[in-house]
Amino acid sequence: MEEFAAGGAWPGAVAVSGGGDSIALLQLIARWTKQTKKTAPLALVVDHGLRPESTKQARGAVKAAQALGLEAMVLRWRDPARSGIEAAAREARYRLMGDALRKKNLATLYLGHTEDDQAETFLLRLARGSGLDGLSAMRALAPWPLPDFPHLSLARPLLGFRREELRAWLKTKKLDWLEDPMNADPRFDRVKIRRLAPALAEAGLSSGRIALAARHMAAAREALELVTAAVLERAVRPTPADSRQPGLLLDPAPLAAAPRELGLRALAALLQLVSGATYRPRFAALERLHGQIAQGGFAGATLAGCALRPAPAGERLFGPGTLKITSEMPRKGSV
Repeated sequence: MEEFAAGGAWPGAVAVSGGGDSIALLQLIARWTKQTKKTAPLALVVDHGLRPESTKQARGAVKAAQALGLEAMVLRWRDPARSGIEAAAREARYRLMGDALRKKNLATLYLGHTEDDQAETFLLRLARGSGLDGLSAMRALAPWPLPDFPHLSLARPLLGFRREELRAWLKTKKLDWLEDPMNADPRFDRVKIRRLAPALAEAGLSSGRIALAARHMAAAREALELVTAAVLERAVRPTPADSRQPGLLLDPAPLAAAPRELGLRALAALLQLVSGATYRPRFAALERLHGQIAQGGFAGATLAGCALRPAPAGERLFGPGTLKITSEMPRKGSV
């Protein structure tokens, strides 16, 4: 069971909802830490307050963790959203758990996402018109999904298991779990996708097949990331140590000469590096900026918390066309 900590920092925390996937993960991690004599995980339980029985369900999840001798914390969402509940609840969940990890000086949250979740996520993103990165598989180890927690990560050790496999294992151990009514609420997009699963499987699109497609996308993404890194190696250097405004110096020529997808990826990576953002800028804005740079005669622009300008005379490492990327200075009078 060493795979539970592979790539992720330990000790860590485990998200527990009381559902079958999270209870299985809780049990497996608790057994793993006991067998390996590692520090027991912290159990984090989020009470969204969206249903009258949510507090009772949270207490049940806490009891499941405490029965294993684990410390458990209930995190309550005090301001439920009136609209866009699915997205708002997700953001609140990660913000609450991120704050808890920082307070406990932990770096990794372990989640019970399964192969079925992988397939559902792929279909959700396909429906929203996502590109290669969006359709790539959820990573076993991934950055925190909110930009305010740059030093935290998510670990998903159960991506190779089906939901029904985990429940079958729980039954053999005579362990109970809760079924969240929200998992059958047709208002939620994920539930709509889940209801299509039997028909898709009958047509040959089982969760395993869909998850495999996502993994193929992930392999393609990794290859593109390697080539993008090679482009950046040629095109980027840090500013001199005595620069009045530290940042990165960019040679726009390799960026413009690279295939468009690589150029866009390279530019996005630079903006994320300078700004510290977790996610890429919006595609339309990124594409527009890339086009301006590739055309030559670039006068300057700002995007995603970064300022891009022609480099000053003393920093034109790549010649007169050298660009400088820095953190965007706050506007005068802004707080």
